[in-house]
Amino acid sequence: MISNYRIARAFACGIATPVLLCILAISTTSAQNFPQKPVRMIVAAAPGGANDLLGRMYAQRLSESLGQSVIVDNHGGGGGAVGTEIVAHAAPDGYSLLYCTNSVVVNPTLNPKVNYTLKELAPISLVASFPLVFSVHPSVPAKTVPELVALAKKRGGLTYGSTGPGSTNQLSGVLFNNAAGLNNVHIPYKGAGPLMTAVLSGEVEIGVTTVFSAMPYIQSGRMRAIAVTSLKPLPALPAVPAMATFYPGFSTSLWHGYLTAAGTPAQIIALLNREIVKALRTPGIRKAIEDGGAEPVGNSPAEFAAVMQEDFERYAKLVKNSGAKAD
Repeated sequence: MISNYRIARAFACGIATPVLLCILAISTTSAQNFPQKPVRMIVAAAPGGANDLLGRMYAQRLSESLGQSVIVDNHGGGGGAVGTEIVAHAAPDGYSLLYCTNSVVVNPTLNPKVNYTLKELAPISLVASFPLVFSVHPSVPAKTVPELVALAKKRGGLTYGSTGPGSTNQLSGVLFNNAAGLNNVHIPYKGAGPLMTAVLSGEVEIGVTTVFSAMPYIQSGRMRAIAVTSLKPLPALPAVPAMATFYPGFSTSLWHGYLTAAGTPAQIIALLNREIVKALRTPGIRKAIEDGGAEPVGNSPAEFAAVMQEDFERYAKLVKNSGAKAD
């Protein structure tokens, strides 16, 4: 792929105009014919969680609209860092997509040695914003936030599971510890699927995950919701209080979005953005997001880039003040 840098160098060095026009024509034609082969969608989480479920719904819809197979490839671990590295270092041609959460911007604030930078990634579109929920196994003798705090203090701390080091889930647990003066111990899992399994089996006492992932188990009574991390109760869980009710200002959320390798032609990014936003308007995907207590978004690459930068600055400050570290 011909980069903008090389085109600029062509102008600066006085390369013959016919040669430059040929370069531009090749780049444009490549974008217009995209995709000409299957697209790989890296889901930066283990199978079974909200990322995986929604990623697969999107993959099916995009396969139909793009006229090429979109193959889901799960790479959990490192709070999403493992999957992110793959796309950050992929060819900038649009054939490697990353379906991820905002852990992609949190990881560099927790671990300076993480093997990617945000400059290596190109935003396509924000998909949805998900509040989180603190849930417990029914055997845990706590039904409210005050009861959970009292139990944790009595036992000298409980275990809480997240979707991995550097995840918003982990930082929500850190905020809870700080707000309530607790010593709950963080147990990271490689995605929401393994985390839900751990909560359901009693392996971990508290699960911090998206409402989307926990909802089926909450509705069936296999998990008990204690509090949500939105500022107000959610329509999907009206009887579950907001953590902010007990600790004013307590608010965290998890977004899902699409990225690709930096340097991917703007025409390809624009095409992918259009198809992703279009898929978000389909009843099936939109209903799945809303039923999970989340808000569908769908925005421009520039708007998504602004959200990423804002979150990077916010979580860098949170990590510094809380002392959170990558496990």
